[in-house]
Parts: sequence; C-alpha cells; structure tokens
Amino acid sequence: MRTEKINIAIAGFGNIGSYFYKTVEKNKIDISIKTGKIPFIKYICAKNLKKKRKIKIPIKKWIKNIKSLTKKKDVDIIIELIGGSEGPAKKLVFESLKNKKHVITANKALMAKYGDQLASLAEKNNVNLEYEASVAGGIPIIRSIKEGLIANKINKIYGILNGTTNFILSSMEYTKKPFAEVLEKAKKLGFAESNPISDINGGDSAAKLRILSSIAFNKNISKNKILTEGIQNINLTDILHAKSLGYKIKLLSISEIKSKKLMERVHPCLIKNTSRIANIDGVLNAVIVDALPIGRSILQGEGAGPGATSSALISDLCSILHGNIRYPFGISSNLRKKVSKFNILNHVCSSYLRIEAKDMPGVLSSITKIFTRNKISIKNLIQRPDKRNKKATIIIITHENIEKNYNNLILNLTKNKFVLNKPTFIRIEKV
Repeated sequence: MRTEKINIAIAGFGNIGSYFYKTVEKNKIDISIKTGKIPFIKYICAKNLKKKRKIKIPIKKWIKNIKSLTKKKDVDIIIELIGGSEGPAKKLVFESLKNKKHVITANKALMAKYGDQLASLAEKNNVNLEYEASVAGGIPIIRSIKEGLIANKINKIYGILNGTTNFILSSMEYTKKPFAEVLEKAKKLGFAESNPISDINGGDSAAKLRILSSIAFNKNISKNKILTEGIQNINLTDILHAKSLGYKIKLLSISEIKSKKLMERVHPCLIKNTSRIANIDGVLNAVIVDALPIGRSILQGEGAGPGATSSALISDLCSILHGNIRYPFGISSNLRKKVSKFNILNHVCSSYLRIEAKDMPGVLSSITKIFTRNKISIKNLIQRPDKRNKKATIIIITHENIEKNYNNLILNLTKNKFVLNKPTFIRIEKV
C-alpha cells in the first residue's frame, strides 16, 4: 500500500522556519510511520530570498508571491511563521482557510485578535486551524486542555508564559545585577529581542492568556482590557527584599472564573519560595491548571526558541496528518459563550509596597496614617535608613484588601510631601 504524500508550504523562513524544515526532513520517515502519511515540504516563501542561510534549499521550492500559496492546488497545509496580527500573516491565514487549506501557526498576536473569526472559517470549510506553538513554546498546553483534560471543569489557569521576563527576574536574583544589565545579557544570549517591549510590558503574556482562557472556559476570546503590568519597574532592591521575606518575584498570567465572571490579569507577583512555580527559572515556562476532578496539573518546559517551537509545530502537523478535523477551540464556535468581565477593582489580595521617603521625624507616622485612611492594615513593616542621602526605604506587607483601596492608597502616597517617588506595588499571590 502506497503512503499518501501531504504537501506543505512554509511562509516565513527565519530561525524557526529553517529549524522546522530540518526537523521535518530528518524525521519524515518516523512521522510517516506514526501517521500513515509522508510530509513533503513543497514550497517555501520568505521575505528575503537572497539571505545567506545555513541550509541549502532546492531552487524549485522557493516562491516569491505569498498570495499564490493559498491558491495552489498542490498545497495541503500552510505553515504561517511570519508573525504579527495584521499585514501578510493575517491575509495569508484568512485566505488559506477560505481556500480549504489546513493552517498551522505560531502567531499568538493573530490568534488573540482574530482567533474567533479564523476558527469559524476553519469549521465552515472543514479544515484544521492549529496553533499549539502560539502559547508556551514546546509545552503541549493547548492540546492538553482540548483533549487530555476534556472531562474536567477548569476553574483557574495561570503560570509563567514569557521566558524573557522569567530569565531577567531569576538572573537578577542570582547575579544581583540590575535590570538594565541583565536585559542586555538576555539580548546577547538571544533570549530577548532587540526591542523587547512586548515581553517586558506584559503584552506578549496577555495575548497568550487570552488564547488559553478561551480554550479553558469554552468562551469567545476576550476583548476586555486585561490588567497588564510588566517588570520594567521591578528593582533589584525589590527582589532582594522579597527573598529576605521568603518570596520570589515572578511575572504571572492568571485567568479564573469568579462569581461566574471572567478575571484575566498579567502582573508581577510575590509568591512563596516554597511554591513549585517559584523554582521555574531561566527561560522556562510553566502552566498550572486547577480543575475538577483531576485537581492541579502542572506543565513546564522550554517556552521559546527554534527547538521548542518546532516541537509544537510538528505536533500540530501530525494531528492534521492523522486525518482528524477538530474544532480549533475544542468545541464548535456556535457553542462558545461570552463571559461577563469581573470587576478588577473588587479583586482581593495582600501586597508588597516599597516606599522611598525622606528620612526625618514624622515621616513614618504620616505614611501609616495614609494606610489607615484607606482602610488597609499593615502586616509587616521594615525601615531601612540611608543616612548619607537623608532618605529611607520602607517595605510594607499588607493584609488582604481590595484593588480599589490599593489604587487610592498609591495615589495618596504619591501625593505625600515626604514620599520621593511613586511607590512600587506588587501583589502577593497564593499559588
């Protein structure tokens, strides 16, 4: 019996595209044994065909016109590795699905913005839309939720979804070097882009969280504004103080259902150093799912890079080669529901604050009175004087309170004549 050949086109041929190509070529026999079909990379489209590459590609595989890929009858699957939520990537994926081509993408920005429309289009044309590589790199979290945990009711999903920020925070702790210096090291090692703003400000993690919570809670992708805070204001002082208090600082992405409403947030958190997720360091990612009846599931692994991304892409490829047409988000688009937004101002947590203030009589009393006026109780207070510069660092751990009161507290502290700059505020998360 002759094994069927499935033709693939790759759009975007940078580090990930070339790594994926080499991996498929090396493992095509094993893939064919496991799936019953032979993957054959028919075409490759890249922005710069003259770019020097480490691998040699037969000239007949190169194609200049990306638009023509979607209309070629000898293409079964299109791999989109261009990136971005607009422009060529968007046009390619929409047109591919319209022309009944299976699509595999690593594009979290595209899926977070247009995932609902793309899923509906894939279902209408009876083709697959696979995007495992868009979240948490090589960790099979999307397939785990859609298939492995299919019988579970998920209440909360959270974790570390950005390897760049995780590398920076853990490196600051271990090397005791400041943020800017560690960021430059991350760029040199290839762990951070030359312009890492979407990683640093939490935007990358927020896009991934929208995708995960949509699958986890069987709902449309949220268009709500997500509470998003990055790590750009985290100081080495904060990391060292947190460590002395038994905590680590991590940028967490958290999505949960509270009072039948959806709460999504991305921000730095103090977590107990005994927590499992506290020990996820470097560029690793980790995702935790709280569900019934299974309880708590933890998946961790490489969150980025050519190897991890290619692993996820090939997983998606094999799913298509097996011949199973699945709903992109686990259930039919018609059954996915809208969920009301939980008012973040009612979110309850304890917190860490670092306040830089003048070192003079009456300052501490003035500051603690502001806490009292905003109905926030202080659990721990540490004062570190800097006599030379006539200032003091005040570290405060609060009892639990609501977000609304914290917002008012920070506003009032910033206006206080003794406080030198806006206080650093980090939520404490029980995980």
